[in-house]
Amino acid sequence: MSTVFNFTFVPWFRSVAPYIHMHRGKTFVVGLAGEAIAAGKLQHIAQDLALIQSMGVRIVLVHGFRPQVNEQLRVKNHPARYSHGVRITDEVALDCAQEAAGQLRYEIEAAFSQGLPNTPMAGSTVRVISGNFITARPVGVVDGVDFQHSGVVRKVDVAGITRTLDFGAMVLISPFGFSPTGEAFNLTMEEVATSVAIALQADKLLFLTEVPGIRVRAGEPEAEDNPIDTELPLAAAEALLAQLPPAQQATDVGFYLQHCAKACKAGVERSHILPFAVDGSLLLEIYVHDGIGTMVVDEKLEELREAVPDDVGGILQLIEPFERDGTLVKRSRTEIERDVANYTVIEHDGVIFACAALYPYPEARTAEMAALTVSPQSQGQGDGEKILKRVEQRARGMGLDSIFVLTTRTKHWFLKRGFVQVDPDWLPEARKRKYNWDRRSLVLVKRLA
Repeated sequence: MSTVFNFTFVPWFRSVAPYIHMHRGKTFVVGLAGEAIAAGKLQHIAQDLALIQSMGVRIVLVHGFRPQVNEQLRVKNHPARYSHGVRITDEVALDCAQEAAGQLRYEIEAAFSQGLPNTPMAGSTVRVISGNFITARPVGVVDGVDFQHSGVVRKVDVAGITRTLDFGAMVLISPFGFSPTGEAFNLTMEEVATSVAIALQADKLLFLTEVPGIRVRAGEPEAEDNPIDTELPLAAAEALLAQLPPAQQATDVGFYLQHCAKACKAGVERSHILPFAVDGSLLLEIYVHDGIGTMVVDEKLEELREAVPDDVGGILQLIEPFERDGTLVKRSRTEIERDVANYTVIEHDGVIFACAALYPYPEARTAEMAALTVSPQSQGQGDGEKILKRVEQRARGMGLDSIFVLTTRTKHWFLKRGFVQVDPDWLPEARKRKYNWDRRSLVLVKRLA
């Protein structure tokens, strides 16, 4: 039994090590929906956040309290009122919000204070510090609706939050803001988390929500043939938002997506929408390659893009050393010039650092990814994965079911990223006729879910 465990645990632990190193010292802002706490998920989420912090990540936790406030209002027989997707906070609702926030703050602090033996919190020391980090102003009157004590973020105390993080503590922020005159305003968790992430220029913004992520066919129900889109470039997210009706509720497709896009546009490189219903979703998203939710990525168009004729020289210069040592099959300049539209490249300051070509076989609903190359100067920085993701998106856009590669030396890199080895007879007939049996390349295939 222990031998089997060793064979599963050791490779797994080694596989997550690069992500542990990558995220050490980074700042993550986590937006925790009040629905997650109402569903009884707080204890496990706190354990996961404590574990993530123990691996060197600086965490700002912003909690929501929508269902808790609505429950307080129900007890007081007072209606919950909304307009434009925002709560109208009258005196009674403000009182309920303050009660709910106080109760939740104590519950969250208690969850991080556990340290029973034989639990994930054993031996952990998590200092949770909250405070008046948010200055707010009133929403005011919009389209004739007076939002009363509802507010929007005016300023984030970046210096105060940063000092607290430097102290080694986790920062806890409730969705409240205060005016210079001491007046309290009820804010939305989503706006607070986004504003804090932008102000801190955080490395990640993660929403733990009732929404599982953005589906490939947005707005359609969950189904085996409609999976979560695990990575969404900022441009694609903005295009999708432009097609959707205004998001009013947390269950609307664009509700969290609009905040993720806003954060990415303002300098937060990666924003995530994760389902709290899946136990350990934070760990799965941060430390596993494909993650579990939807990640909106700010990919600068001038860095990751389809190739143009002017890139031919840079592509040749990049792949030539790998052709020389036999890693890649040699390609002539004429061939690359002819096929340049098939290439995707990563370019920075006029230099091509990575490339790959996509050759479709529509009759077999598949395509070959060829000449995947990353400069030795940038290896280990994720450029290969960025190129792979973009090639997968191009293949999906063509309506293809899979992509395949032929390789002699990089089998394990592809296996770790969802490819499986198949017999060369699997190849489309047109590609099989060009297969070099002397080279004995392995054929690896990845299904495009």
